Amino acid sequence: MFGYTEEQIAQFGLTFGVGAFMLYMVFIILQLARESKAGKFGTFILLLALGFGLVGFVAKSVIKYYIEGPG
Repeated sequence: MFGYTEEQIAQFGLTFGVGAFMLYMVFIILQLARESKAGKFGTFILLLALGFGLVGFVAKSVIKYYIEGPG
């Protein structure tokens, strides 16, 4: 499709699509903290608890990069 292979499209979706989705999830967490009037500590706890899965996903990618190398 448009001169790209299926692998290139999948890699693009994984890097930019999932990255954009993760940023949107951070926005949702911050919006939830603001609407619930959680304060600074409550916002920190929400970001820590709900954002922990995002950190794990990023850490997995970084560890995989260092083990396998680029490419």
